[in-house]
Amino acid sequence: MILDKFQIGEQVAVVTGGTKGIGKAVAIGLAEAGAHIAVVSRTPREDVKNKVRSLGRRYMHHAADLTRREETKAVVPSVAKEMGDVNILVNCSGICPRTPAKDFPESDWDATLEIDLSASFILSQAAGRLMLEKGKGKIINIASVLAFQGGILIPAYAASKHGVAGLTKAFANEWAGQGVNVNAIAPGYIATELIQALMNDPERSKALFARIPAGRWGDPVDVAAAAVYLASSASDYVHGTVLTVDGGWMAR
Repeated sequence: MILDKFQIGEQVAVVTGGTKGIGKAVAIGLAEAGAHIAVVSRTPREDVKNKVRSLGRRYMHHAADLTRREETKAVVPSVAKEMGDVNILVNCSGICPRTPAKDFPESDWDATLEIDLSASFILSQAAGRLMLEKGKGKIINIASVLAFQGGILIPAYAASKHGVAGLTKAFANEWAGQGVNVNAIAPGYIATELIQALMNDPERSKALFARIPAGRWGDPVDVAAAAVYLASSASDYVHGTVLTVDGGWMAR
């Protein structure tokens, strides 16, 4: 049955930023598809833990500040030790400070590139080593439609997401023939804290909404559904793609 290919079952999935927004939806979606979940964030959330465990899945929280390189490097070994393996990695953590380009602080640039891009590289490399030994694994990076565009007031975020798209393709080129799938999802304007300021701005909100052919803001579950597909065996022949989940934004 084709639907069997979308079941994940008994695999360990690491989701960074898995306590809120898109990351939370992805963690719960993967658990609903059968995966055991390791969430990486600075602070735990009981609602995520309770939901995952209510589905009969194992759950762990690994506390880490992904602006600190040594903490990022500790994630995969810690999860593998406690959960027994790492079969799926979803790099979902991200920040998006907004400042005009001429005034954009170097500190915001450094923090954004570290969390949104460097952490994805470090975690993918560490998880990839484990996956390559087994000849199987799934890595999913959360990019953005800003992987294709420049945006306004967000030079660091745009640069990092362009980097995530390139990183995805580079890793896929090396690992596709060894059984490890590396892909990315490029969400459009998903109703989360990350775009709350835009949604609350009457002028920007109206202009953005008018360009979305689907006629609505995205829901985190829209991204979670794509993540389940890319984490499952249904996507075994999908490598190095950047899948837009944007209500048609990029087609406009």
